[in-house]
Amino acid sequence: MVRSILNSRVYDVVTATPLDPARRLSRRTGHQVFLKREDLQPIFTYKLRGAYNRMAHLTEDERARGVITASAGNHAQGVAYSARHLQISAVIVMPQTTPEIKVEAVRELGAEVELAGDTFADATERCSERAASSGRVLIHPFDDPLVIAGQGTVAVEILAQAPHDLSVIFVPIGGGGLIAGIASYVSAIRPGVRVIGVEPYEADAMYQSLAAGRRVALDRVGLFADGVAVREVGALTFPIVQSAVAQVIRVSNDEICAAIKEVFDDTRSLMEPAGALAVAGLRAWAAAQGGDGRPVVAVLSGANMNFDRLRFVAERAELGEAREALFGVTIPERPGAFREFCAAIGRRVVTEFNYRLSGRDEAHIFVGIATQSRRQAGEIKQLLQQRGYPTVDLTDDEVAKLHIRYMVGGRARELVNERLYRFEFPERPGALMDFLDRLGGRWNISLFHYRNHGADFGRVLAGLEVPDADTDQFEDFLLTLGFDHQRESGNRAYEMFLSGF
Repeated sequence: MVRSILNSRVYDVVTATPLDPARRLSRRTGHQVFLKREDLQPIFTYKLRGAYNRMAHLTEDERARGVITASAGNHAQGVAYSARHLQISAVIVMPQTTPEIKVEAVRELGAEVELAGDTFADATERCSERAASSGRVLIHPFDDPLVIAGQGTVAVEILAQAPHDLSVIFVPIGGGGLIAGIASYVSAIRPGVRVIGVEPYEADAMYQSLAAGRRVALDRVGLFADGVAVREVGALTFPIVQSAVAQVIRVSNDEICAAIKEVFDDTRSLMEPAGALAVAGLRAWAAAQGGDGRPVVAVLSGANMNFDRLRFVAERAELGEAREALFGVTIPERPGAFREFCAAIGRRVVTEFNYRLSGRDEAHIFVGIATQSRRQAGEIKQLLQQRGYPTVDLTDDEVAKLHIRYMVGGRARELVNERLYRFEFPERPGALMDFLDRLGGRWNISLFHYRNHGADFGRVLAGLEVPDADTDQFEDFLLTLGFDHQRESGNRAYEMFLSGF
């Protein structure tokens, strides 16, 4: 693999990107942090390396037939850009959930785009069908030796640019092409440097596969970090990762949002979620390991951010950095109680305060407070409880973060047998209406909250009034509904702010 990497034909189109020091991240983590700026490529992602290397090796007959690929976006741009440079016809099959910025970028590069299905797996199936019928050459996004070799040129540059005592390289993982290429080269040339992969909890196919000792296909993947939203890692990439990667770290969406903010603070550049994944892993690793001042590198893999996602990122970054904590607090319902509560908080910064009268004996308030760490959030909770205020920490409660904070103040005295559920469906035009059509009018909808977060899964909190006699029928209905769902019985945020009396 090392010879293939060194002989890769990438520099006709690829820029040798800089390895920039990240001073703020270095101070916060206790390590000497460097960022490999693959976001500075012509298409704002490293994917151009593998795509071009594969396509530069096509025979004349293959070039005449044209190429086809399936991609959630970044590989698609790599293929389209390479096709334009090599004057080859290209078809790109993309999931309908792909951010519009990536779809338009591919079209502007001259490739034909077909949108098919909700996931990468759906797009891949359609791509295979069309490749078989058209004779076009399939350019796989990660499971191809020439693609892996092209991505491996990132490692050649890192080892040439980084200090000689480089300790760790953090690499995002989707199907495994980038980390397989980097780890192959690093393990052969500098075996003392550890390569650590990073995945979201919602798309952790490599982590699950390593734990099982075989490739594992996920039932579903979260689409927030759409650049790594892969159900199954590659047959070629998996054994390379098994043998050459030190470990794989998983991170939450909140941690990814915090990493996007961290990178922006250091570079004034805006990463897409997958692009900041390595930094999220670095931060989690440093928090667990402590800082020793040794150099580490995080690969910034892409900057194709959909602008409408910024709201979600901004809202969740503070939570991911542990700079905000959310609490449900019970106080007496009487004149002056608010003032007394604020005095108990002291001079801390209140980021959010939601309340509505719900009874004459006690009041439930939803409050956000600026913090410096999760430990400080625990100290605040303990302080409030010591001063006589029953307090629930809602910082890690997804129902509270996604829904309740926008709905505080809606109790219904006439509720009968309300059952609370969270539903998820692939975000695409018309998806909400499709969800409502399937829900139908069989049971009364007593509560409903939905917010659009771009290419992330659509998330709905719904209450339905279901008589006890309909329980079996309702359970059968949920099984045939076709959407992932989870009952939220006993959720503390719901009970404090929205449930009936």
